[in-house]
Amino acid sequence: MSDRNDFRELTDAQNGRRQAHRRSTTDVLEIGYEEHGPTNGPAVILLHGFPYDVRAYDEVAPALAADGCRVLVPYLRGYGPTRFRSPATPRSGEQAALGADLLAFMDSLEIESAILAGHDWGGRAACVVAALWPARCRGLVSLGGYNILDIVSAREPQPPEIEHRFWYQYYFHGERGRAGLDRYRADFCRLLWRLWSPTWAFDDATFAATAPSFDNPDFVDVVIHSYRHGFGLAPGDPAYEAMEARLAERPPITVPTVVLLGADDGVRPHSLANTSRFSGPVEVLMVAHAGHNLPQEQPAAFADAVRSLP
Repeated sequence: MSDRNDFRELTDAQNGRRQAHRRSTTDVLEIGYEEHGPTNGPAVILLHGFPYDVRAYDEVAPALAADGCRVLVPYLRGYGPTRFRSPATPRSGEQAALGADLLAFMDSLEIESAILAGHDWGGRAACVVAALWPARCRGLVSLGGYNILDIVSAREPQPPEIEHRFWYQYYFHGERGRAGLDRYRADFCRLLWRLWSPTWAFDDATFAATAPSFDNPDFVDVVIHSYRHGFGLAPGDPAYEAMEARLAERPPITVPTVVLLGADDGVRPHSLANTSRFSGPVEVLMVAHAGHNLPQEQPAAFADAVRSLP
């Protein structure tokens, strides 16, 4: 539990802030995370996606902390300092694993409930917990809508205008794609940043702040498994079989939700936004001048979405 967590204070060279860099121990992972704000404030967990890391929330987290929130920003499995505790654990990137990691992270810090907010993989993890354990989620912010994968339907072809956006996923289905990601980690991820956020003029320093997270020894295995499992091309970790069966039923999300859409999102066009599985209060907001990495491109809009939840 919380007494198993150690921490150290580091200076963020980019902005001069003092940030608490901590590590949380779960049954499966040693999760690296950053914490902002008072420890007794209402908890908000901000979750990054692929291929990003906690730097996506460098402006969102302190803004929410200034409101009195306890803001936690973990590195997902396969990123940054997060490590698997056992070499025998499958390096799964399946959605159930991401959701289970988030739930275990909350348990390790004795957080009964929190606002969960994320984009891409992080939005998926948040949706999984919100759908299966709604009592643990006070509210949800999700980029793109209902992000729980329908793996059976993923086998059906989409119109070419949609399909071409997912070229990287099809590339990862073969061993050439695995080798390419491994050899060109930074180049590959930087290309996706440009394609997915065509109006975001990020500089070299911004990308360089995140790129070391892709050097995690499990990054390639987790990413490749994620995009193969999501198309039914790779078996899941047996530990998550029951959870994947529940997710296959497309459980509704009942908690108050804000769905954010980036007007310039280059990978998930607005036609793919899915709100039909939200049975609770839901607000859909289009954010101008934002692509797929919305919290880093338009941090004020992301923070406001979190603030709007009860």
